[in-house]
Amino acid sequence: MGEIKVSPDYNWFRSTVPLKKIIVDDDDSKVWSLYDAGPRSIRCPLIFLPPVSGTADVFFQQILALTGWGYRVIALQYPVYWDHLEFCDGFRKLLDHLQLDKVHLFGASLGGFLAQKFAEYTHKSPRVQSLILCNAFSDTSIFNQTWTANSFWLMPAFMLKKIVLGNFASGPVDPEMADGIDFMVDRLESLGQSELASRLTLNCQNSYVEPHKIRDIPVTIMDVFDQSALSTEAKEEMYKLYPNGRRAHLKTGGNFPYLCRSAEVNLYIQIHLLQFHGTRYAAIDPSMVSAEELEVQKISLHASSEQEEQ
Repeated sequence: MGEIKVSPDYNWFRSTVPLKKIIVDDDDSKVWSLYDAGPRSIRCPLIFLPPVSGTADVFFQQILALTGWGYRVIALQYPVYWDHLEFCDGFRKLLDHLQLDKVHLFGASLGGFLAQKFAEYTHKSPRVQSLILCNAFSDTSIFNQTWTANSFWLMPAFMLKKIVLGNFASGPVDPEMADGIDFMVDRLESLGQSELASRLTLNCQNSYVEPHKIRDIPVTIMDVFDQSALSTEAKEEMYKLYPNGRRAHLKTGGNFPYLCRSAEVNLYIQIHLLQFHGTRYAAIDPSMVSAEELEVQKISLHASSEQEEQ
C-alpha cells in the first residue's frame, strides 16, 4: 500500500491522531472529516485544504512535524458541495462550530483555490488571517473543462478517477516522489463517486478570484520548478495577482510536495507563520517560540545561503 512506503510514521499518525466527523449543515449527509492536533489554547490555527484527489491525512507529515514544534493544525476533508458559494457557507459554519474566529489556510491545488474563494467570501467580516497557496490557481478556466463541469455528476467513479490520474506525473521520478504518487493514488481510490464528482465540479466550474477583495491578506505562493499539473501561465497569473506575496519555490516536488518534500514545505510554513508570533494570530504555543524561532531562522539562513552559492 502507498501509505506504508511514504513513511513509517503514517500508521503511527493514524493510531494517535483521531479523525473527527462534524456535520454543520441541515443536510446530515454533508460530513466534514478532520484531524485537529496541537494545543487547543491556540485560537488561530493553520488549516489544510486538500486537492481533488486528497483526503485529510495527505498532510500527516505536516501535522506530525508542526504539532511537535507547538503549532495547532487542522487538516480537513470536505463534504459533497456542488458550487463555491455552498462550500464557503459550509466552511464558515464549520469555523463557527469549532469556535475559530480567524484562521491561517494552507490550500493545495483545488484547496488553494477554495481558500482564496473563502477569503473573498468573508472579506467584509474577515475570517482568513493569511494564505499559503501550494500549486494553486486563481481561475478555473485554465483547465479548459468549464463546459464539462456540469456533467461530472453523471460520470461513473472509474471515469472520474481516470480524469484525475491524467494530471499525475508520468515518466521517471525519484523514490520519494514515486511513493507520494502511490499514496495519492491510494487516497483517490478511497473517494466515492459523489465526492470526486463534486470536487471536479468545484475545480472546473467557471470561476475566478477577485483580488481586490483579498489584497490585504499576507500570502505565500508555494510552487515547484519540475513537472506538475499547473501550467507556467497559471503560475505567472498567481504572481501577478499577489505582487506582494512571498515566494516559496521548490526545485522539485511535483504535484504533492507536502508528501515528498515535507521538510522543505514545513520550513516554508514556519517562515510564513513567523510573522504572527507574539500576536493574537499566532498559530503556535507562545512557550515554544523562542527556541523554535531561533532554529527556523538558522535553517532558513542556511537554506538561502546555499541557494546563493548555486
